Amino acid sequence: MPDAMAKTEIKEVPARDIGGGLALLLGLVGLLLGVGGVVVGAGLGADGNKGAAAAFIACGILVGLASIIAMCGLNTVAPGEARVVQLFGRYRGTIRTEGLRWVNPFTSRSKLSTRVRNHETAVLKVNDAYGNPIELAAVVVWQVEDTAQAMFAVDDFQEFVAVQTEAAVRHIAIEYPYDAHEEDALSLRGNAEEITEKLAIELHARVETAGVHIVESRFTHLAYAPEIASAMLQRQQAGAIVAARQKIVDGAVGMVEQALLRIGEQGIVELDEERKAAMVSNLMVVLCGDRAAQPVLNTGTLYQ
Repeated sequence: MPDAMAKTEIKEVPARDIGGGLALLLGLVGLLLGVGGVVVGAGLGADGNKGAAAAFIACGILVGLASIIAMCGLNTVAPGEARVVQLFGRYRGTIRTEGLRWVNPFTSRSKLSTRVRNHETAVLKVNDAYGNPIELAAVVVWQVEDTAQAMFAVDDFQEFVAVQTEAAVRHIAIEYPYDAHEEDALSLRGNAEEITEKLAIELHARVETAGVHIVESRFTHLAYAPEIASAMLQRQQAGAIVAARQKIVDGAVGMVEQALLRIGEQGIVELDEERKAAMVSNLMVVLCGDRAAQPVLNTGTLYQ
């Protein structure tokens, strides 16, 4: 996490809101009273009572306008959404309660989704810890946790998450090799779970300032770059062949040792050092060879 990425002091707080049903009802009643006042005033004017007519009409208009302005504070909040409330540029809180809500009608309310989202990076070409060019891509599952930070701490929190995700993936790629030469070292291919956990930790540190919570992160593509893929495939195949041969040789040595021990214990034949060497050589050829053995019948002795 770069030190230059300073945290903002603003935090999400609940907005001062009330149930929208009651506010709607009061607004409609006020609107009806305003219309009624205008109608009554018009009737009094027709009867010649100009002063009372003007008062009723003025009051009716004022009550109607006040009811209309008050009903402008109504908001519908769907599940997985929030409303960030500002009054003359100052943050006044966040509405998270679902349904019809009412706040100060002179405030501005910005809709912000708090649903879980996916972001998948493009296939990135980077060099691993050993300098080998590799290709990798990742998918990040995230959601907005602090609406105030998401709205005010960064310019565009979605673009911020996308850029920081790519930066974190590149940083993880250059920290670890695709395949580790040491037995206990971490590698991108051999330790996927550990590497993805480290990726999630780094992502969380990078996007925390934007009020974003990382739910999960996974690599979706991991491979050597095309220009070295064939050479690395041969290297992997050679390593697999060497490992298989090592196991075969270990097993063959054990079988030869057991055969010589049992022959000596049961007294089947007396073997001097030269005959033991010949038997060991023949058994190792048979056990370690990748083709069927072709027996040779010796009609003489071992020395002729």
